[in-house]
Amino acid sequence: MSLSKYNQKRDFKQTLEPKGKIGKSAHELIFVVQKHAASHLHYDFRLEMNGVLKSWAVPKGPSLDPDMKRLAMMVEDHPYSYKDFEGTIPEGNYGAGNVIVWDNGTYLPDEPTEHPEKKLLADLKKGHLSFILKGEKLKGEFSLVKLKGKQENAWLLIKKNDKHASDTDILAKDKSVLSKRSLDELGEKKKKTAITKEKKTVKKNSEPIQQASFIKPMLATIKEEAFDDEDWVFENKYDGYRTIAVINPPEVELYSRNEISFNKNFKPIAEELQKMDHIAVLDGEIVVEDENGKANFQLLQNYLKTGIGNLKYYVFDLLNLDGNLVTDLPLLDRKELLKILFNKYDFNAIFFSEHILEKGINQFALSIKNKDEGIIAKKANSTYLPNKRSNDWLKIKTSNQEEAIIIGITEPKKSRNYFGAILLGQYYGKRLQFIGKCGTGFSESTLKELYTKFEPYFVSESPLSEKIALRDKIQWLKPKFVCQVKFSEWTQDKNLRHPVFLGLRVDKKPAEVFLPSNIKNPVELKDEKMEDSKKNKTENDYDLNVGKRVLHLTNQNKIYYPKDGITKGDIVQYYNEVAPLILPYLKNRPESMNRFPNGIDGPSFYQKDVDIEKTPSWLKTKKLFSESNDADVNYLICNDKETLLYMANLGCIEMNPWNSTIQHIDNPDWLVIDIDPEKDDFEAVVETALTVKQVLDELETECLCKTSGASGLHVYIPLGAQYDYDSIKILGELLATEIQSRLPETTSLERSIKKRNHKIYIDYLQNRKGQTLAAPYSVRPRPGATVSTPLEWSEVNNKLHPSQFTIKNAMNRFEKKGDLWAPILSKGANIKKIIKKLEDKQNDQKD
Repeated sequence: MSLSKYNQKRDFKQTLEPKGKIGKSAHELIFVVQKHAASHLHYDFRLEMNGVLKSWAVPKGPSLDPDMKRLAMMVEDHPYSYKDFEGTIPEGNYGAGNVIVWDNGTYLPDEPTEHPEKKLLADLKKGHLSFILKGEKLKGEFSLVKLKGKQENAWLLIKKNDKHASDTDILAKDKSVLSKRSLDELGEKKKKTAITKEKKTVKKNSEPIQQASFIKPMLATIKEEAFDDEDWVFENKYDGYRTIAVINPPEVELYSRNEISFNKNFKPIAEELQKMDHIAVLDGEIVVEDENGKANFQLLQNYLKTGIGNLKYYVFDLLNLDGNLVTDLPLLDRKELLKILFNKYDFNAIFFSEHILEKGINQFALSIKNKDEGIIAKKANSTYLPNKRSNDWLKIKTSNQEEAIIIGITEPKKSRNYFGAILLGQYYGKRLQFIGKCGTGFSESTLKELYTKFEPYFVSESPLSEKIALRDKIQWLKPKFVCQVKFSEWTQDKNLRHPVFLGLRVDKKPAEVFLPSNIKNPVELKDEKMEDSKKNKTENDYDLNVGKRVLHLTNQNKIYYPKDGITKGDIVQYYNEVAPLILPYLKNRPESMNRFPNGIDGPSFYQKDVDIEKTPSWLKTKKLFSESNDADVNYLICNDKETLLYMANLGCIEMNPWNSTIQHIDNPDWLVIDIDPEKDDFEAVVETALTVKQVLDELETECLCKTSGASGLHVYIPLGAQYDYDSIKILGELLATEIQSRLPETTSLERSIKKRNHKIYIDYLQNRKGQTLAAPYSVRPRPGATVSTPLEWSEVNNKLHPSQFTIKNAMNRFEKKGDLWAPILSKGANIKKIIKKLEDKQNDQKD
């Protein structure tokens, strides 16, 4: 089975590559490094083990320099006979391009042992193997170290510091050790000089796959108190502008979190980043420091006008390296790669943001002593979630600061010119709420500059829905400007006490400025507990008896779907009604909660780990290992209506269960083919689904179809928990390959969006352990509050569209149709028979 993936990817009638067969050296184990000019130039590093060549693609190539740790992406096993392969893989085939044997030789473990191969295999399984290479070019001790995370195939290739270590560019020796030819000299179709010549700098490449692009940054959740935890790291919180740097040498683009260009504002940073000869995407904070090295937001504001101050860019994360997304790697692995990268360059104004492990309380105390902004706590094994606010990142401030929308100005008094104070607001759902007025922090020049900016946006009517008790004469403004203020505390009526203006924020949009959900208000909370329970039963917050439980439902009037006016209460009520239908497909399954506390236009975050000390004792949880967290976590199990509504009240618009239950956690109950379009072409989606049905009809296998509730369709095959995830994933790939072969013009198996060329993605990777899809009858965070709806196959036609089924009409349909999804929990298919029929079919096609 270890060579099955290799064989599936190749048509041996078209390529001269050897067929996948087991082989073995007579004496010493061999290694080979092949230089491969495919869609992008890379080196394939291969080690003989267990009758095959274990293989890694090394984009930047091996190095003899111990400081140059190379990213190595593990790929499918190759046959032993591949060790001598040189030639051209024809266009249209997997890996098309020229290949030479750049180096070869023998290798052995770094420690003497009676059973070298056995030790190497054991070390490979552990994710850390060290060995000695005896090649023509590569000699001495090396290590391969696995980077733990979602991206299971990411490793580092590292040269040990021994007598063979050198800073000489070994890649300059560019000829084959077999034919003595370079890639340029191999084959009739020669590659362009920019691809074949070895240089120390990364060339500008016309291949779009290598180009990095903007990634919207991950956001942190506010936490009140610092803490110590060995699973967390703690960084300095910077008082500046969050900045994403996109580097495609020699081009550098600096962006705000909302993709506003910062190149003009912070030109010195962009120019210094041009030193980098690696494709990369960096995440960090640009600040301006005073002569004492203290960052100050007002200095930063002045820098935008005058260019005065010490401009610096503190980088704390790496999102893309050499065209490879590394967001699925754990935080500490990303930071290690970032530090390795920065060690190559002599920067003046660009810095690696250091961190400490475990000791958050000490770090926070130091931040207070230094009068810094605060600290950021990050889970050491957390992955990077673009455009998501996560509890894996926490910001803990030493002083109170808020972003606020300027909604008006008051008339100036006494000697002040232009205006007296600014009126501040923040969004609470869709409603703009007044949070106070700010009359300090302005110089005479600031007052004039702000008034000039405000004047074109004066309006006669208040943008607030309620009247505010101010005696001042007010000039209202369109809610366009966002500012930063510091203040002493929140009052009981949710106003800022003693706010001080710090400056405008050009990097934030008003729609992103929400009233914090965790405002500390001890008096108010105490009074609420003393109130009569009948008083609490308002339309917005009320208690609901569900079974034996009493649920306290909050913020039911909060708008979750701004364009449709659909509230959180509407979502809760839908789940209250649909519970009998949806619960059978949630029962005993771990839930991955996707929470939207401020609706579909606000930031969302995934939560797997339930804090059992802070949640109701009646909630059922199950401790399971999470690969993305690299730890055991307490998953929520939704077996009853109480839990379902509890999740909806947390902001879980959609329900995302595992494919397996806790009784058979390694055996899924179904196989899913996720038909995922990139563009809005639902007729092509329908055609793909009907092709899936055709293939499965030929295989005499039952399947069911439902709308995803977004833009695609899901086709499920019942399995009855008879087989493990690995077997099901293999079957999923075989089916997807067959389906794609029938629709080559409109579908793709490419996971990378850039490689798909706008085709429909047939996603079989949803059949891995821990993966989740929206359950049948689940609401989706899409305009209209669409519902993932089970279908009869006769309904899968050109009249179908997912937008037809919403929370407003779905219940009527379900009452008429009943539970169309019930067959999914039947005994299920015999996959051995299916695989045999598929293999027979493919063999017939070859004959």
